[in-house]
Amino acid sequence: MRIVVTGRSGQVARALAERAAGSDVEIVTLARPDVDLTDPDSVAIAIHGAAPDAIISAAAWTAVDQAEAEPAAAMRVNGTAPGRIADAARDLGVPLVHLSTDYVFDGTKAGAYVETDRPGPLQVYGATKLEGERRIAASGACHAILRTSWVYGPTGSNFVLTMLRAAEARPVLRVVADQSGAPTSALDIAETALAVARRLAERHGDPASQGVFHMTAAGEATWADFAEAIFAGARARGLPAAEVERITTAEYPRPAARPANSRLHCERLGAAYGLRLPHWRVSLESVLDRIAAERRKMQGVQGAAVEGDGRT
Repeated sequence: MRIVVTGRSGQVARALAERAAGSDVEIVTLARPDVDLTDPDSVAIAIHGAAPDAIISAAAWTAVDQAEAEPAAAMRVNGTAPGRIADAARDLGVPLVHLSTDYVFDGTKAGAYVETDRPGPLQVYGATKLEGERRIAASGACHAILRTSWVYGPTGSNFVLTMLRAAEARPVLRVVADQSGAPTSALDIAETALAVARRLAERHGDPASQGVFHMTAAGEATWADFAEAIFAGARARGLPAAEVERITTAEYPRPAARPANSRLHCERLGAAYGLRLPHWRVSLESVLDRIAAERRKMQGVQGAAVEGDGRT
């Protein structure tokens, strides 16, 4: 199975390549300098040239605060490009799996959001992602939109790696404790997206397999809960750790508003595909194991280099 993935260096794109390695899935990544998501037509042309069996739209403008200053650019990447990708999928007769976000909601609901809840993004980023969803739905392409939240992994730019870096410099870190969601591993997202793409290709045209699905790790946490779990696991592995001071959102103002409640109800994905992601604490342990192993490897390489220099 040949799957075109938009993006190459992002967390999920890397995880997709890793998860597909050694399987019957060939991943073809489309990213700069080959294509530019700010030029959506170039992406569609590249997809046609790649002749895929399925498409996973993983690339996005994820700089939430920067989107407030550059709304037009964010819209081209998150809104216009997914529509063009969906048009290409429709024309080629192949399924599209698109990754979206909890930020399409305003976070005021008391419980977990279901797929039919009315969106109401608080910031430019959420509005552009919602526009991408709408254009895909209107395209007529066979598609599954997977909304997820709080993505992290062993590589890239994410909360786990940010906390570990910050702990190297400061013994106490102030972390927001009044926003709740589900930290979700990029590795789990990749595995699920691949399974959905395969099933969509097998069930092409099945309405129960199409539409919007929520896809997050089981369980919930605040950012402060997440940080405390990261540092507990870090201490056990000899990684940098800090104490967490719990603060409110008001004490940590950002250019873009964040939803207070990012919890997503994921039963529709389970019912349609039989897929359920592990609890976030379980997946966090796996990611911390990967980070610790990579650091030990790098320290070994550096040690060998120093020893070699000493002999010359």
